[in-house]
Amino acid sequence: MTFSEAIPTIESGGVVLGIETSCDETAAAVVVGGREVRSSVVSSQVDLHARYGGVVPEIAGRAHEQHITPVLAEALIEAGVDDGGVDAVAATVGPGLIGSLLVGVSAAKALALVWDVPFVGVNHLEAHFYASFIEEPDLDLPLVVLLVSGGHTMLVSFEDHGRYRLLGSTLDDAAGEAFDKVARYLDLGYPGGPAIDLISMEGDAEAIRFPRPLLADGHDFSFSGLKTAVINHVRANPDASTADVAASFQAAAVEVLVTKARRAAHEIGAKGICLAGGVAANSLLRERTLDVCADDGFAVFLPSRSMCTDNAAMVAAAGWWRLESDGPTNLEAGANPRLKLPFINA
Repeated sequence: MTFSEAIPTIESGGVVLGIETSCDETAAAVVVGGREVRSSVVSSQVDLHARYGGVVPEIAGRAHEQHITPVLAEALIEAGVDDGGVDAVAATVGPGLIGSLLVGVSAAKALALVWDVPFVGVNHLEAHFYASFIEEPDLDLPLVVLLVSGGHTMLVSFEDHGRYRLLGSTLDDAAGEAFDKVARYLDLGYPGGPAIDLISMEGDAEAIRFPRPLLADGHDFSFSGLKTAVINHVRANPDASTADVAASFQAAAVEVLVTKARRAAHEIGAKGICLAGGVAANSLLRERTLDVCADDGFAVFLPSRSMCTDNAAMVAAAGWWRLESDGPTNLEAGANPRLKLPFINA
């Protein structure tokens, strides 16, 4: 059964509390009707993990335990919702770090039991899709969604609500992972994506011609070799400008991402291209996507930067749609750190 065929199980104005704890952001949000954001609160752990150059799972889990209650309280107060004002509670159940996921899932189930409302388990990747529909509810389908984050890089044909076809994915490193690793090697700090984005503005993106892996081959991605090429270049040229290296690396990665999204959109007859995930906040990726869509006549949607990174508003929105389609999630269902998207061609 697809979303469009489903019998609604919650009113169109239903109030959903969303909870997101898949990695290093403790977030809660209240969304009405899958679209109207009444509140969105995010407690970041960037400072906790910066000294390690990446997320430490044990530290992330403990931080979620400390912050989940005040974050939930703030989201409910900001939304003006009392204990009887929530119609469903949605939480990310995967993929992600198991210790982090369990904090959010446990909190969501407890609240659903106390309030006697449905609990909805949400796939984190599907939630990123719905970040776009919060800000642009009337996106024309089908769409090509370029989902780029620290853990995932994939091209998806969004054919209908709940109906997705995988077009391509990374064969090794995700784009965000490559950004983080290059930034760490260049001593730019953590998180690496924003650091490279910032310093690239001072560099020459044509100074170094880094490889464009798999540029002409299908829809899959590979960023491990690009990362290695950057490291090898810096070792061989220790006096190279860090800004030029960062800008040239970013240009190579973005060219691959945009070229493949463009090709996929033409091949499937998409109405437009949509970005999703944390790397979707990258300035050059957004600029190049806009340029390509303007040249080719595609509609384009770039979520606001706050909707690119992990947040609970997208979880609440996806939860609303999932409740419409599938009904409540059984409270016995657990977190799944390796949860996959339900692709129709899987």
